[in-house]
Amino acid sequence: MDDAAFLADLGPTVERLFERHVATSKEWFPHQLVPWSQGEDFADDWTWDEDASPLPKPVRSALFVNLLTEDNLPYYFATISRVFGAGGAWGEWSRRWTAEEHRHSIVIRDWLTVTRAIDPVALERARMRQVSGGQVPEPQSVADGMVYVALQELATRISHRNTGKLLDGEHAHGYQVMARVAADENLHYLFYKDLCAAAIEVDPSTMVEAIDRQVSEFEMPGTGIPGFVRHAAAIAKAGIYDVAVHHDGILVPVVLRQWGLESLTGLTPAAERARDRTLATMAELNAMARKHEAKREAKRGGGGGASVDSLEAAAR
Repeated sequence: MDDAAFLADLGPTVERLFERHVATSKEWFPHQLVPWSQGEDFADDWTWDEDASPLPKPVRSALFVNLLTEDNLPYYFATISRVFGAGGAWGEWSRRWTAEEHRHSIVIRDWLTVTRAIDPVALERARMRQVSGGQVPEPQSVADGMVYVALQELATRISHRNTGKLLDGEHAHGYQVMARVAADENLHYLFYKDLCAAAIEVDPSTMVEAIDRQVSEFEMPGTGIPGFVRHAAAIAKAGIYDVAVHHDGILVPVVLRQWGLESLTGLTPAAERARDRTLATMAELNAMARKHEAKREAKRGGGGGASVDSLEAAAR
């Protein structure tokens, strides 16, 4: 099935999922989550003092990467419009998604500026560099686009939520900010996850081949962010988002359980080979995850989080 036929067949599903999303979403206001009373003017000779707003460096890295990713919204909107089209329910969804995502950058930046948790000069220079570059993933087809955004939205939700869990004390407002943003991301994930499930019913072979490509090539957004490799390493070391989180919190519950990759029938020979590759890739990631997890547990002890199923239930 070509992209045009795929989009047409899935149109009614997109309309239904969009209506569900609007009915489920809760109105909220960024200005109500920011502790404005903690703010003060920035003198011309002011320089950032890391010790004045203590945060673990991995948390700063996560906030830095998360915010700059949200800042790249114009390019994500352009990509989604290119892949899915700007008309009908697809267009309504992409515009609504963009409006909701924009609130995330607003509230995170306002909180960081008021609390001075990150150097605002360095942050703005990085934003200019990131947005001027405009680098984002470019899915090669409608199927690839759906799979990528489903995995990416859940990955982003987990990253935001795990970052928020590490904020406490004077940064308690930060926990509330990240929890609110994560709740939005979870609803976005639900939209795309269920859209992919419907697409699998329409054309399972095309979707399985797309799943294979996206599982093997998946990366968190970050291309073009200054110092991304260094920040990503710090984020992984802290367990905010690493290979174990990716395997256990995304691939297993979504690809295997939600989309039922192992039990799909009627696949073409190419799709059967793609399924085998996906399962082999996941086995490799699982081995890596256990190795990294064991090292981290030995150093710092373990921690838990809500399952994907429980988060979905809460969102509904």
